Amino acid sequence: MKLRPILSVCLAGMALGVFAQNTSDGVQYYKADQFENAKELLQRNRSGANQAESDFYLGLIALREGNGAEAAKLFNEGAQLDPEYAYNYIGLGAIELQNNNLKVAENLFKDASNKGKKDASVQVAIARSYYNADPVKYEKDIEKYLEKARKINMEEADIYIFEGDRKYDKKDWGGAAGQYEMGANYEPSAAEAYVKYANLFTKVNQQYAIDMLSKLLQLNPNSALAQRELANAYYNAGKYTDAAKSYGQYVQNPNHFKQDEDRYAFLLFYGGDYQKGYDYASQLLAQNPDNFTAQRFQFMNAAQIPAMKDSMLSLAEKIWAAHVANPNKNKFSTIDYNLIAEELQGAKRHDEAIAVLNEGIEKSPENADFNKRIAMIHVDTGNIAAAADEFAKYIAKLENPGFNDYNQQATFDYYAGVAAKDSNPEASKKYLDDAVAYAKKADEAAPGYYQPKKIMGDVAILRASADKAASAAAPFYQEAWDLLIKSNDPSRYTRDAKTIYNYLGNYYLGLGDKAKAKTYFINYKQFDPNNTEYAKFVESL
Repeated sequence: MKLRPILSVCLAGMALGVFAQNTSDGVQYYKADQFENAKELLQRNRSGANQAESDFYLGLIALREGNGAEAAKLFNEGAQLDPEYAYNYIGLGAIELQNNNLKVAENLFKDASNKGKKDASVQVAIARSYYNADPVKYEKDIEKYLEKARKINMEEADIYIFEGDRKYDKKDWGGAAGQYEMGANYEPSAAEAYVKYANLFTKVNQQYAIDMLSKLLQLNPNSALAQRELANAYYNAGKYTDAAKSYGQYVQNPNHFKQDEDRYAFLLFYGGDYQKGYDYASQLLAQNPDNFTAQRFQFMNAAQIPAMKDSMLSLAEKIWAAHVANPNKNKFSTIDYNLIAEELQGAKRHDEAIAVLNEGIEKSPENADFNKRIAMIHVDTGNIAAAADEFAKYIAKLENPGFNDYNQQATFDYYAGVAAKDSNPEASKKYLDDAVAYAKKADEAAPGYYQPKKIMGDVAILRASADKAASAAAPFYQEAWDLLIKSNDPSRYTRDAKTIYNYLGNYYLGLGDKAKAKTYFINYKQFDPNNTEYAKFVESL
């Protein structure tokens, strides 16, 4: 059977005293059903006058974990520290109830009930113990103690929160919300009422949850639970700027959790607050130089700060070394691989950059961008054939390649074919075949662009015999010229435009059509207006 929390105690106005803030945070996490977080805070702050209370909640957590012996030890210790504190007797009674020692459990509950005659929350805690053991078998006992609680104080928030939990267990979400809302209305400082209520609305009405948690934080400005839950609500709603602001307040609370520092660092980076993100990560590293997450976010933020340019390579080397030393613990995401590779590439350490990206491919084989980046590194080194091969892998991973992808691949394949023409004719043929195939795909993807036609013409020239080269590209270049003219801005593509115009001019001149040749030569002249010899040649036609 799922073990529900045994107690939901209102902190404000308790006859048994008010918890210190540190202990209060642990209790609030427990009552909000965040048991691991509660355990960490209760253990972190377990000392002094509040130890009896801490022992009780830690005992409840031990009981949830199936460690009855540890729970009994804690409850007994708490009872010895403060014999008048009713709740540890409730804890001992819960253990006896689960062990089917009903009479012993009843006596312990009666003892606790007598110690808390004027405290409705004590009666609710006993009702919870019966509920956790068997809600059907002990229905009469549950109702008996709930009735006692109502007689003591009908406005006790714990009554409504417990009733809300019962409805929640029956998947009566609306009924549960109503009970939690009543609990919050009766006791504005009952943090668990707000949190449980907000959790019911997180997926269906995120703003409603945010509003409820904002109200909680206004009433409990120092509550680590309230700060954290509101920050998480903003995060879940995609309001990262608000989330970063809330996390910034929360991480200043001594009862924040170390793992939440990571999310704050994440939000500062993705929120574009790079200097603040860098400073915060550096602060974490000053506290713990081995904090790998802080290293990552220090590096990522530094990459966005121009003044950090000269430090980037050393940061990249450091974070890569930490990763290599313990890759299972110090894991990377895509951005880490990309940024490190960029720094190594910039330092002309191309093989190392490729090795980094290849590891990224091993971890995320579906990520096409890694292959594209490797292709560009090969371009840097002048290895166009390797660039063509790697870019082909990039395209193969894309769900819907576009014009730019196909056109770039056609370009790589063409130049790879040129490079291999004499040294490896067979490879050259394949690259040129691929260049034409990808040029056709690019043309199909975006028929209005001249580049695919130009590439087809380039391949035709390369494949033609010497005596045919002057005419081999003409039909392709003619189409390319038409598209360039239609673009109304051939000057954007000066190099290609000059090649096409000059080729077509000579082609028509060879055919004896001086008028048409002159048209193309005039177009060429606009890109070389200071060439007087060329101008004279054009005028002579």
